[in-house]
Amino acid sequence: MALVMLILMNLAVMASLYIALWVLGAFFGIYFDSQSMSGLFMMAAFFGFGGSFISLLMSKWMAKNSMGVQVIDTPMNDTEVWLLETIHRLSQQTGLKMPEVGIFEGAPNAFATGWDKNNALVAVSTGLLEMMSQEEIEGVLAHEMSHVKNGDMVTMTLMQGVLNTFVIFLSRIIASMVGRDRDGRTNYGTYMMVSFALEMVFSLFATAILMWFSRYREYKADEGAVDLSGANGIYYALAKLGQVPKEQLALNDDYKAFGIVGFLETFFASHPPIEARLHHIKEYANEH
Repeated sequence: MALVMLILMNLAVMASLYIALWVLGAFFGIYFDSQSMSGLFMMAAFFGFGGSFISLLMSKWMAKNSMGVQVIDTPMNDTEVWLLETIHRLSQQTGLKMPEVGIFEGAPNAFATGWDKNNALVAVSTGLLEMMSQEEIEGVLAHEMSHVKNGDMVTMTLMQGVLNTFVIFLSRIIASMVGRDRDGRTNYGTYMMVSFALEMVFSLFATAILMWFSRYREYKADEGAVDLSGANGIYYALAKLGQVPKEQLALNDDYKAFGIVGFLETFFASHPPIEARLHHIKEYANEH
């Protein structure tokens, strides 16, 4: 179901961009001349950043629907009361507006999303609530609130937009050179096939760069968790997660489907190894 919703969202994003492109041309006379370098780059940036920002704006809605997140409006039990109180206290510590708080069914996990620091969603799974103590859960929540405070969602979107732009631009530049007949005219069949193949290849490199940054921000969020709630909570929470089989955590399933495992898997992992994170937390806590 989540995969279907992701496909539908991507189709909706692309349709929105093509409609926006038509509106710009039809009503405002703004056209991107794809035959020139500057026009092609502008069009690549339009689609590269446009798709990323639309996805960011839809991120909370998508998370709620794909993950089945139940937002806590009125707490129904002591756990939900404690969750709201803890997030409220962490929000005050970070100087941010209280985010929406939700719970979803599944293995131990938590995430934060939203298009703005003061319009975020923090959600935890039932597996996490069942597995961890309140101190450990607070450490995880502090980690997620650090993501919100650091503006990681927007930063990732900007980086994705830049990478998307160059993937589209470079693939079409190379395809335009390869896809020419002897008389210099463009063979559009060859052009489309080459540009599509190059987009697939360049996207892998772009994803590896994006995941490197994702791993970096996880270390920074761990540091933020230590600052907000101390080292013990996040440290012991990660130690417990390290004992959960990877199959239950559903890590990197999308990449494994393409045979990206073993050594290559490290380049496409969104999170650093837990052992490395535990070591980093120890060092950071000792220094601070």
